[in-house]
Amino acid sequence: MTTSTTPDPTPSEGTVPEVSGSEGTAFEDLPPRRTIRQAVAASAMGNATEWYDYGAYAVVATYIAAHFFPSGSEGLFWTYAFLAISFIARPFGGFIWGPLGDRLGRKHVLALTIILMSAATFLIGVLPTYEQVGILAPILLAVLRLVQGFSTGGEYGGAATFMAEYAPDKRRGLYGSFLEFGTLGGFALGTVVVLILQLAIGEDAMAAWGWRVPFFIAAPLGLIGLYLRSKLDETPVFQDLEDAGESEESATGGLRDLIVKYWRPILVMAGLVIPLNIANYTLLTYMPGYLETKIHLTSNESLMVILVGEVAMMAVIPFCGSLSDRIGRKKMWWFSMIGLFVMALPMYMLMGQSFGLAIVGFAVLGLLYIPQLSTISATFPAMFPAHVRFAGFAVTYNVFTSIFGGTAAPLNEAVVESTGFLEFPAVYVMIGCVVGMIALLFLKETAGASLSGTDIPESEPEDYGIDVMLAEDKALDDAGR
Repeated sequence: MTTSTTPDPTPSEGTVPEVSGSEGTAFEDLPPRRTIRQAVAASAMGNATEWYDYGAYAVVATYIAAHFFPSGSEGLFWTYAFLAISFIARPFGGFIWGPLGDRLGRKHVLALTIILMSAATFLIGVLPTYEQVGILAPILLAVLRLVQGFSTGGEYGGAATFMAEYAPDKRRGLYGSFLEFGTLGGFALGTVVVLILQLAIGEDAMAAWGWRVPFFIAAPLGLIGLYLRSKLDETPVFQDLEDAGESEESATGGLRDLIVKYWRPILVMAGLVIPLNIANYTLLTYMPGYLETKIHLTSNESLMVILVGEVAMMAVIPFCGSLSDRIGRKKMWWFSMIGLFVMALPMYMLMGQSFGLAIVGFAVLGLLYIPQLSTISATFPAMFPAHVRFAGFAVTYNVFTSIFGGTAAPLNEAVVESTGFLEFPAVYVMIGCVVGMIALLFLKETAGASLSGTDIPESEPEDYGIDVMLAEDKALDDAGR
């Protein structure tokens, strides 16, 4: 008996042939590289706009204290407290934007959040001062901070979900790290703008009107981010959910399913969000004022310390993201938390010695923090199935960020001011790391796992590693992408 064989058809242009990795992993229906890069740029730009606001607010905190609060030693505390006000609204944003993102799609929610964020930031630059309108000035500032927090409640979780669902499974750590590159880019841009202004116009002009200029820049940043996002379709994962009829029928139904069925990953993620945000807001938000008022560096010196550290952190973010694709996310988090726990106290003691040692101490702590920061967008979205992913990320992240991130700066300021214990921020970071290491014991490894479907992703050792990453790259190259 003779059997005839028919050769496989040649893949048509624009499709990706099935390619097997080292353990038989198949790669199919990968988005074009250009689309992936556009998704990365759109997500990172929006995130940079969001964190540009926090960076700008932090580095002009002493000016805000002088203009919006009565003169006195407590002005800086109230400035940081108003930074925390935005975090009150973040959980509400998460509860609203997250389920809407699972019901209506990631793209539409992200368009709205970036408009709200950039508009509120711009308006801070035109606010009247306490001297001009009295108590109305801090009230208006509080309202705009609440709007910013409400929009951030959907922006960050949505951007991370959007990027994670567009990224190839075996490269999700690398591509996702660029979202956090945008985070630090926003912080660094705020620092650069203020530093240039201070050098160009001088301290007196900066105090009089120059502090307003950084907030105006948020408008063009927001428009660029909105334009980039408008050019993209919904994520492939969400489109598959829609086609299969598995997306949530209502936003309230999705929120109910999340809390009832997925409370375990919520608790694990909460345990990781706590140390992440204590470190983030202690290092990147509280530090400028701390260096200036507690260690008595000049304003320009404190900004230089932060800027050098942030640039060093940005330089290693993609490498840490890529490394997590090879060795897994959990090892990156273990390294970061153990490193911060061991080094936080000696580095804070070192920073108090001189300007040069302050740069070294801050840079060391920042680089130890990067293995956490660089893998957020790969780790957190993968903790939930696709139909509740946006809500799971947005709700959990924003609730615990509001509690532990938003309070980090005012809590550190209050304790240091009342006790004189300059190393308290280091102790606070160490406490957060203990909580995080407990949560890590229960975290599932998801490196290389698919984010599609209604099951919680979980990877096997053969799902990630350099061989699998190279095989996925070959799939894209063979398709001419």
